[in-house]
Amino acid sequence: MAALENGRLTDNVVNISAGSTSDVITCASNKNVYVKSIILHNVSGITTTRGHVYYVPNGGNVADTTRLFNVSIEPLETVYIEPNYPITLTTTGDKVSVGAASTTLNVFMTGDTEV
Repeated sequence: MAALENGRLTDNVVNISAGSTSDVITCASNKNVYVKSIILHNVSGITTTRGHVYYVPNGGNVADTTRLFNVSIEPLETVYIEPNYPITLTTTGDKVSVGAASTTLNVFMTGDTEV
């Protein structure tokens, strides 16, 4: 097994605009990425939103068939998603994407990457 680098997978908080979806983590050079936690924060003080987390294999698209989580997030609330087993990206181009329904979401991910 290759050595792992533990910690954050995103260097900064990623902002996902209302009504959009963005790639947050992408596997590069076939080095496994293990997503252990996903933190979603609704920045709106008045509107409840939905956050969507997708696992998109290389060459795939964001769609209902690639959605893993669909969570309701109250105004100014933070949701912490920690799967029992990490979401594992193994092939160059595999990615985890996050969508925001009606308000902007802040996203941060932690886990391990092969070095």
